[in-house]
Amino acid sequence: MRTHTFEKMARGLVLTALCGWTLTSAGTAAEPQTASGLPAEGKLDAHLGKAALELTQVFRGERFPNVVVGVDGTVVATFGTGSVRARLSKDAGATWSEELFISKPGFQCGGLTVNEGNGDIFAFVEERHPPAPLHVFKSGDHGKSWQKVEAVIKPDSKGNVPSMHMNDHGITLRHGKHAGRIIRPSRWYAGRNAREKWPEHYTNAVFSDDGGKTWETSDPFPAKGTGEATIAELSDGTVYYNSRRHWAEEGADPRRRWTATSADGGKTWKGLTYCKVLPDGPQNTNYGCMAGLTRLNVQGRDILLYSNCDSPGGRRLGTVWASFDGGKSWPIKRLVFKGAFGYSAMTSGRPGTKTEGLVFLHFEGGPKGGSAMARFNLSWVLGGEATGDGAVPDWAKAKTK
Repeated sequence: MRTHTFEKMARGLVLTALCGWTLTSAGTAAEPQTASGLPAEGKLDAHLGKAALELTQVFRGERFPNVVVGVDGTVVATFGTGSVRARLSKDAGATWSEELFISKPGFQCGGLTVNEGNGDIFAFVEERHPPAPLHVFKSGDHGKSWQKVEAVIKPDSKGNVPSMHMNDHGITLRHGKHAGRIIRPSRWYAGRNAREKWPEHYTNAVFSDDGGKTWETSDPFPAKGTGEATIAELSDGTVYYNSRRHWAEEGADPRRRWTATSADGGKTWKGLTYCKVLPDGPQNTNYGCMAGLTRLNVQGRDILLYSNCDSPGGRRLGTVWASFDGGKSWPIKRLVFKGAFGYSAMTSGRPGTKTEGLVFLHFEGGPKGGSAMARFNLSWVLGGEATGDGAVPDWAKAKTK
């Protein structure tokens, strides 16, 4: 279903580099570049062209979406419970390749992670609904082919090795002393996903400083009953964590989202915060819904987008919320699809590629079922409705006139 037609968007300057992060002659960190030689972060203007939204079916049957954009601009979408399948787009989501298999059989775990330093993409596959044996796959050609790789995942401070299902994509850190680290959300099931075990569940994150060979596990997120989290890095290097919560102590609300931050590259989490404005799935049940989260690749701006169903009951009314202060407030939201909308994953386009200025939202449901990809820009989100949680800043409103 096409609701608008995209106009050609302005492209940022293409910078050259060998790969990864560069240093100035003074030895200080330069603006981060990816392995493609392109800037990791660009200008706000690319996100504020003509408002546009498109919906396209991507997969049929099964469940569990994820999506990332490779450093060359290839959009990689994954899905599946009996096998983990992928489809690629070389033209910013306008058309999609035939399906290819990452693992057959296999159970999608989410957490697709692009290593911006060398372009590798990691996929995590469990043998069945977890807790279950985990396998790690890697693509060195932007999603065209995948190989199983050996990887060590170390236990957390409680001695627990996490499961990976089912989280939004991972990221490469770009700022501060941990720049170059790859990190993705994970979780501890306490043995099984059963109601009586929920008070023992918690989320965390796994991160690697050696290109994915060894993964350390962070300390637990500072709230029990959590699972299926999202992660983003802010412009000052703070790691922002936003989690589903299906159980909470008496007096706490598991039907809205819970957040925390890390100042040490995702090793520890502080500042547990109840985010009243963001729903954790349908509001007639404590059992929430996997959400999507992305920070737009804009230099010096902490624009976050969050996706989930905004429904009093049932997984429907898929909506995107925008924050302009790194998740402190969420002043505007816009409906993406009013029908079936379940689990969702979301990522941002890359400067210097056809994807620049676009957002890619992969979700269960859509006009034809299975999974759908919504692609849109920030201008489209800004045409939504006010939430009452703060205000859209003048620097964003001025650009849309």
